[in-house]
Amino acid sequence: MGMKAKIALGAVVGVVVIGTVSANAGSNGKSSDGSGTSGKDSSASAEHQPGGKKGEKGSGDGTAAPKKAAIAGDGDFQVGSDVKPGTYRTTGNTDDMCYWERAKDATGNTDSLLANDNVSGTSYVTIKATDKIFKSSGCTGWEAVDPKAKGTPASSMKGNGGMFKVGTDVAPGTYRSTGNKDDSCYWERTKDAEHATDSVIANDNVTGTAVVTIAPGDAYFKTTGCGDWKKAS
Repeated sequence: MGMKAKIALGAVVGVVVIGTVSANAGSNGKSSDGSGTSGKDSSASAEHQPGGKKGEKGSGDGTAAPKKAAIAGDGDFQVGSDVKPGTYRTTGNTDDMCYWERAKDATGNTDSLLANDNVSGTSYVTIKATDKIFKSSGCTGWEAVDPKAKGTPASSMKGNGGMFKVGTDVAPGTYRSTGNKDDSCYWERTKDAEHATDSVIANDNVTGTAVVTIAPGDAYFKTTGCGDWKKAS
């Protein structure tokens, strides 16, 4: 898995290169959206699943009980006919083998790419009404996320756990991750799940100890290759 890189706001997000093929493309030639690839587990709590409802029990390994997928894990889908606009979530992916893509047309040209990602663990993505194609390869099925759903936000996260919804999966606050090596720990605060360059509020690659404050107004927090996060305050 390629290492993400800290960016200045308005620049390229992590390793994502909008309109070009990323250097972190997998063996299938698809590029990685550096807005933060995710990791092994989708939730820090077996009692709460990402985007789940209060009191909903999981399997005990941080993975929600299976729900009927709104989008299959493999295929090209036309927005508006095959798939409705909205926010979707995939969980339980491993080794960055899940790849998704939002595109403005079906040409397959690099300039049709709106956003993409290689995913381990959990990811959220918002498909807009103006998108034309949503592609998914090697992913577990995508389930629609109820924007009104409430959860029991956790105060810790798996450092390679992927994408957490703030206020639902993880509580706002200051978190600490230790034991990180070689800038392989990447974190990102985002304002939405569109994975566009302007979605990023802040991000960093870290060696050693990482400390980050997740604000109540943040929409999502992404973490990959880090030591587990624990809430400090």
